[in-house]
Amino acid sequence: MMRVYIEQFITWLAVEKGYSPHTVLGYRRDLVEFQRFSSTFTDDPRAITAQQVQAFVGSLYAGNASASVARKLSSLRSFYKYLQREDVVEADPVSGLAGPKLNRHIPVFLTVDEVFALLEAPMTKDRYYRRDRAIMELMYSTGMRVSELVGGNIEDFDFTTEMVRVRGKGNKERLIPFGRAATEALRLYLPERDGLIVARMARGQEAERKALFLNGRGTRLTARSVERTIQMYGQRAGIATTVTPHGLRHSFATHLLEMGADLRMVQELLGHVSLSTTQKYTHVNIDHLTRVYDQAHPQASRGKEPE
Repeated sequence: MMRVYIEQFITWLAVEKGYSPHTVLGYRRDLVEFQRFSSTFTDDPRAITAQQVQAFVGSLYAGNASASVARKLSSLRSFYKYLQREDVVEADPVSGLAGPKLNRHIPVFLTVDEVFALLEAPMTKDRYYRRDRAIMELMYSTGMRVSELVGGNIEDFDFTTEMVRVRGKGNKERLIPFGRAATEALRLYLPERDGLIVARMARGQEAERKALFLNGRGTRLTARSVERTIQMYGQRAGIATTVTPHGLRHSFATHLLEMGADLRMVQELLGHVSLSTTQKYTHVNIDHLTRVYDQAHPQASRGKEPE
């Protein structure tokens, strides 16, 4: 019986909520783990007690990091909220159960100089340097996720207004400006894209006419390929930290806040549902402001011991 309700919930997440296959798989994995644990008590989700849920969460601490425990508990909360909405259960056995305390993760980001060095890293000797430059310019100009980038279609871009329609988590759409530098990089790349499509059609294969970014075979580029490409250019640029697509997203948000952008505007651009998710960038911003103050204000260094 438990498995039936789990599958109904999973279908609801995929169809009604529009969650990605990867996210849906994570929910299923967490809930199946709970089903296996609870099967020693009952296979009926209506008969599960708060004490049994607490025992399950307690068992997780033996082999999981706090973040994993928190995620599994979150999956269980969502499942029981769904069952309540569907009038399957009256009481929620997960309600009131505290999860583990998590350390606030401060995002890793690049300095402005590091970003510029990264953007200049593609060279004419690189086979797809126009495409790679366009990818990095666009990611830094918009802060979009790598999944949003590779899922983007040519029709999503308005080069007149320099706006792009992005489909984010839960298939929610938002509009983001992408600026002159990204526009120029994209215009230089588009003939290369068209050439890949023509070559694919010449081989008698169906062309990827919608996708913006293509690989050498003329098919839609994958997130993993973008990750490898950006990491390679980061190493070439001599950047000490490993550069990732998410690092460019963090850099986009951090640099906007450093220049005085409104936090809610950054939230909208990033596609965050909750403002608290965006607020993690304010910690980085405060650190930056403190350093600038210490370096520039005449009174900042008074009374400090010389280093």
